[in-house]
Amino acid sequence: MNKTINVGIIGVGVVGSAVVLLLEQNREVISARAGANIVIKKGVVRDRSKTDERVKIPLTNDINDILDDDEIDIVLELMGGIDLAYEVAQKALKNKKAFVTANKAMLAYHRYDLQQIANNTPIGFEASVAGGIPIIKALRDGLSANHIIGIRGILNGTCNYILTKMANEGLNFDECLKEAQKLGYAESNPTLDISGMDSAHKLIILASIAYGVNALPEDILIEGISKINQDDIFFANEFGYIIKLLAIAKKNGDEVELRVHPVMVSKNEMIGKVSGVMNGISVIGDKVGETMYYGAGAGGNPTASAVVSDLIEIARNSSSPMLGFRKPLESGLKLKPIASIESRYYLRIKVIDKAGTLAQITSILGDNGISIKMLLQRESNDTGFATLLLSTHKSNELSIQKAIENLCTLNIIYDKPYMIRIEE
Repeated sequence: MNKTINVGIIGVGVVGSAVVLLLEQNREVISARAGANIVIKKGVVRDRSKTDERVKIPLTNDINDILDDDEIDIVLELMGGIDLAYEVAQKALKNKKAFVTANKAMLAYHRYDLQQIANNTPIGFEASVAGGIPIIKALRDGLSANHIIGIRGILNGTCNYILTKMANEGLNFDECLKEAQKLGYAESNPTLDISGMDSAHKLIILASIAYGVNALPEDILIEGISKINQDDIFFANEFGYIIKLLAIAKKNGDEVELRVHPVMVSKNEMIGKVSGVMNGISVIGDKVGETMYYGAGAGGNPTASAVVSDLIEIARNSSSPMLGFRKPLESGLKLKPIASIESRYYLRIKVIDKAGTLAQITSILGDNGISIKMLLQRESNDTGFATLLLSTHKSNELSIQKAIENLCTLNIIYDKPYMIRIEE
């Protein structure tokens, strides 16, 4: 006869409700795979009137009703936020209760602290990155024999939807954002998504597993998508690129670079073919080569699938460490300074349309060690102005930022140049 694993769930919203319903609807196959009956004993909600009426579990408003209940084996945190969620995680682990979360923001700041508190108490966090895609388990288990050379991921469906719609329908950013909000793909306050911060939280978690790098969001390069316009889409399309918000990790020697920003990537690459609200992640291992993971990155059911996979793993008596290792993966591995990161660059520069303009621009770029690879000029809607669209040969962040700063001093420049990195 199967043993019973009691779960207390904190936060019974969209994902929490989906977890309860999934455990009920797929009970037989889950029990068979877990070797145990997984039962939601109790749930914590702020407002009982907002709970899905199909959810038939005991509910309370007091988190301690779960944390102090000796019969609860696993605490499942799905309420979001950072500080309170961290307090819940600490108390659960100190009470020797396994802990499962989908909270990428809290883990981005506190994952190493929790690992120290947990010791051998299991922590599951598959749902914190890319919804239903099992990328955490792929890095911890399937690719565990490899040194990870690089990771490139589309980790935010909202941004991917907006950029796909801009590319396919010729609409501007604001129009596409409103459509995303109307369809429920974007929040009424979309800042976390469109700023790149949501993707950064997820990248930092993946980098912890792949490299053992203890980085914080403040330590890495993060840029959003709100300044992209149809000139940028035009240039990308003209030269066989598509614009994506990518989360990128690369290992070179004893340094790891971590960055999140819009990227021009070839339309022929698999990562360039990920469209709409879907997520996609490319991982390169030194032995396996490139592997690609694709699927739904958010939503109740995909995220619930990832959450329940953690519950099943814990029910099987898994005591693997949270990040998949107990000692540093590689001695001396450190975060690459942002100024040293290298790339090719695209620049959009609105200028006064007169003789000598291009010569002044190329002079400043040359002074900073940057050479132009491709150049297009588009006429502006404003009489007397033109928009230069150009790409450079490989340079670095220090040089391109200095060049942009210098360009802004020219009286021929109408607005601050806009830059996008090119990944090849």
